This record gives sequence, structure tokens and C-alpha cells, in this order.
Amino acid sequence: MKILLPVDGTELSLHETRFALHLVRQGLNASFVLANVQEPASFYEIVTAHDPALIKDVAMEAAEELMAPSARLLQEAGVPFETAFISDNPVQGMLDLIELHHCEMVLMGSRALGPLRRLIEGASVSRRLVEDSPVPVLLVKPPAED
Repeated sequence: MKILLPVDGTELSLHETRFALHLVRQGLNASFVLANVQEPASFYEIVTAHDPALIKDVAMEAAEELMAPSARLLQEAGVPFETAFISDNPVQGMLDLIELHHCEMVLMGSRALGPLRRLIEGASVSRRLVEDSPVPVLLVKPPAED
């Protein structure tokens, strides 16, 4: 089974990666597409960069740096994975990666938005992906706070 594992370099991403490894240790036969979705460059960044390739290079370097801790965990565990980077709206970027890499599932974190933040920000990325994804989405709850 090929699973999209979007990460952003946070401790929550490492928690999700550890959960994915737990599933593999429990017998799930899976490979992963470790992915990072970068927001598209702003108009200001495009105008001031003078070189579109520079913007893409900076975004790719940032994505690689953000994926590195999770990649290290997967590599140390001997779990097969590939990396993917895309610059897009987060939900659309993940939908594109699902299709491009023929993923059969998504495993991602869920951060609970309170009612006020949900009203202000709208649905979270994970909630929108659950609604729009053509494949199952497994949401990993954040670890309990001490």
C-alpha cells in the first residue's frame, strides 16, 4: 500500500511519522510518499526575486529541510519511501500528489481547532482533505499533553 505522509517539520509531523512506523511494525505492508506542500510564492516574492528558478530552489530547499527529520526516522527503520515537494494550496497540493504518486491512503495529523478559530479560519486542512480526497484519510490525533 502506498501512503501519502505529508509533513511540515514540526514535532507533530514526527509524531505522525512514528505512528506510521508503528503501523508497519504491526504488520502493515506499506511504502510512503513523504511530502511537503509549500504555499505558492507571493506576488511580492515573484517581483523581487527576478528569477522564478530562484523561488523554486528556495522552496525546494525548505521542503527538503522540513522533511529531513521524518525521512531520517523512515530510513533508520528501513521503511521504503520517496519524497515529494509541491508548491500549491495545501489541500490541492495533496490531492495532486495523491494522483501523481497513485497513493491509496493519506496519513496526516489533525490539530483540533476551537470553535472560535474554526469560525475565523474555516475548516482545517485535514478536514478539507477528508472531504475532498479520493482515498481514505487517516487522521492522527496529537499526543496528549502532560
